[in-house]
Amino acid sequence: MRRIVIATMLHSLLLYSRKNEFSLMRTTVFNTPVITPLLRCIAVVVLKLIGWKAVGKEMPNARFVLIGAPHTSNWDFPLMLLIVLKLRLQVFWMGKHTLFPFPFASLMKWLGGIPINRSKSHNVVNDTVRLYRENSQLVVLVPPEGTRKKVEKWKTGFYHIANNAEVPILMGFVDASRKEAGLADFFYPTGDLEADMAEIRRFYASKQGLRPENA
Repeated sequence: MRRIVIATMLHSLLLYSRKNEFSLMRTTVFNTPVITPLLRCIAVVVLKLIGWKAVGKEMPNARFVLIGAPHTSNWDFPLMLLIVLKLRLQVFWMGKHTLFPFPFASLMKWLGGIPINRSKSHNVVNDTVRLYRENSQLVVLVPPEGTRKKVEKWKTGFYHIANNAEVPILMGFVDASRKEAGLADFFYPTGDLEADMAEIRRFYASKQGLRPENA
């Protein structure tokens, strides 16, 4: 009987955890009192020290899907954090579940992470679309390449989320040739996946990643 009760409690905890994976109420690095303002100041200083420019402006009441490319290095992630902190965005980002190992899972989620297990059946697109429809302010970063290694074809989950939720796609970028990273233009999906993806890819054609050989 005791084992049954424990198993039931664990099952309920797992369901609660999955349900709140996308919770907008949880505290992240982008909205922690006292700590976030301090980290913003540090981000500004660090960007100046390393000679990188943050491109973009603050966007209150932001509601869009954010993509970032080219993703060629592990250093893209800390650079992204610095840029987002400086621009005062509150961002949730999707990453493969292997980036959330014990005992670092809580830290990664505090950094805004949402673990995605690609080997299992899930309904991430529909769940995210529902959140956009329920919230007047939401930014989810979805890496279109899905990996820092060279890929020939981008994943289209970000496009389907934006198209179904009727929100724009903001094209975030890294350009090592200019030492710039940040937010560029909004793209509004038309429903023509092939044509829209080709246009988005054209924007990134001139951008150089931190490790160009992986682009």
